[in-house]
Amino acid sequence: MDILALIPQFGGLIWTIAAFVLALSVIVAIHEYGHYIVGRWSGIQADVFSLGFGPVLWSRMDKRGTRWQVAALPFGGYVKFAGDANAASGKDDEAMAEAEADPARLRATMHGAPLWARTATVAAGPIFNFVLSIIVFAIMLMSSGVSRDPLTVGELRPLPVADRGLQVGDELLGIAGGEMPSTEDAVAYSAFIDALPQEPVLDYTVRREGDERVVPGVYLLPPLVSAVSPQSAAMGAGLEVGDVIVAVDGAPIFAFDQLKAAVEGGNGASLALTVWRGGDELDVTLTPKRVDEPQPEGGFATQWRIGIAGGLAFEPATETPGFGEAVMGGVRQTGRIIEGSLSGLGHMITGAISTCNLSGPIGIAQTSGAMASQGAQSFIWFIAVLSTAVGLLNLFPVPALDGGHLVFYAYEAVSGKPPSDKALRVLMTIGLAMVLTLMVFALGNDLFCP
Repeated sequence: MDILALIPQFGGLIWTIAAFVLALSVIVAIHEYGHYIVGRWSGIQADVFSLGFGPVLWSRMDKRGTRWQVAALPFGGYVKFAGDANAASGKDDEAMAEAEADPARLRATMHGAPLWARTATVAAGPIFNFVLSIIVFAIMLMSSGVSRDPLTVGELRPLPVADRGLQVGDELLGIAGGEMPSTEDAVAYSAFIDALPQEPVLDYTVRREGDERVVPGVYLLPPLVSAVSPQSAAMGAGLEVGDVIVAVDGAPIFAFDQLKAAVEGGNGASLALTVWRGGDELDVTLTPKRVDEPQPEGGFATQWRIGIAGGLAFEPATETPGFGEAVMGGVRQTGRIIEGSLSGLGHMITGAISTCNLSGPIGIAQTSGAMASQGAQSFIWFIAVLSTAVGLLNLFPVPALDGGHLVFYAYEAVSGKPPSDKALRVLMTIGLAMVLTLMVFALGNDLFCP
């Protein structure tokens, strides 16, 4: 493994670790606060709220008898409720025996509370993670806006070939003789884009100051870099947002699809790119990576990718969505992450895609630093994505995780009694072993996968 690859542009290894710790701390704090506040509302006493594990660096006791603390190992956290023996909510038999003499004290323990209170308290952690993601996605959608309909030129991008006719405020009615569909009709819009003739200059039918006219303009989707993926060939080669790739292996290109075809058709061979950046040209050589990508119709397809996203030849004019629309957008984005994660996990289990798609702490830390290097908005977006993943992981029906406790509560609801203490201890041991095995496996991926 190339250790230098662990030092992205965010400023070195120390800043990569700092970004990872910050992202994880926010997610863990929200998760554990969900447990804490719903437990408090449900009448369950929290003895300790800890951010991190190991030696305590700082702590204070609040008026409710909860000790809030920050520990030295910032790779998780926990809430220890009354009656818990440890951070995994194992039963403290001695404490529970003492509490049984006082019904009020027993009711305030995690193991003596009603089933509904325990279920709500445990489920609250993952739910708060999902709520965090939805809120972040909604706020970002409201701050960035949605494309105005009809598609309108908001700002002309700097390109190596200046636009020949489009102006800020032009409403696009058609391109190359085809009628522009609504941007809200994703299927029709995508089909329209795919059907555009690949020519350096296209005729645009626009509405300008109330009049319709036809003006020439550059190709709608130039080989522009609008985003760079973490841990990608493009990031390793130093490509930046705003770069325009004007040639591949010496052959001039003007469309993003031409770049895509060259990458996919090269079967992993290194590519020599000529990059236009702010008026200067520079040469970049990179090697595409194999990537397992989710498909709209389900499943995955393995492709060669360099790790960039394209964009229009201009910044579209936007409008702020309503609060309800933004929230629903956040819900849909969170749902897509959950759906993609479950699909990816299922395909890894069946062997349809490589298990190298599962990242461990090193890979997540590297991604944290890379996203932070692209700015606050990218980093906050990454936190929201990771929050969804953490919430989903905790719902897996594995003993020691929240999902395992919910399975125990479901058994109790059906049978009328909880599993025996002996069975719980065995199952919790198995669950911890499974979690540790998964962590070691993911760490191995970070170290040995290409």
